[in-house]
Amino acid sequence: MNNFTKNITPYVQEQLSKADQSDRLGDVADSFVYLENAHVLGQESTYWHIKVHYLMLRWAIKQRDINEAIGQIIRIIGAALLTAIKGVPMGNTGGSNVSPVKVMPIKPEHAEIIAKVKKTISH
Repeated sequence: MNNFTKNITPYVQEQLSKADQSDRLGDVADSFVYLENAHVLGQESTYWHIKVHYLMLRWAIKQRDINEAIGQIIRIIGAALLTAIKGVPMGNTGGSNVSPVKVMPIKPEHAEIIAKVKKTISH
């Protein structure tokens, strides 16, 4: 496990916990937003990038959303092949409602976390 993966883990896990909690409360829209947040935070880690897309796939199956499910299968393959070579569009939220190659703005709070994690590993 590389340092970025290790150091971003608590932040990604926090979003995944919120996604689980929202899902348990029946708020599936918020659940997916938290998965998107986890995606943005973890997409530079091959482990987290693939895992979050897998969790998005599970979400899609549970919602019986075939378009999202197909999109997530494609994104899992892309994450596995492209993350390590920095072939991911930064800020992309990871859902099938956006192009898998679209660079998107990162929420300031997420940009701050990512910068903090990267600064920690560069020292």
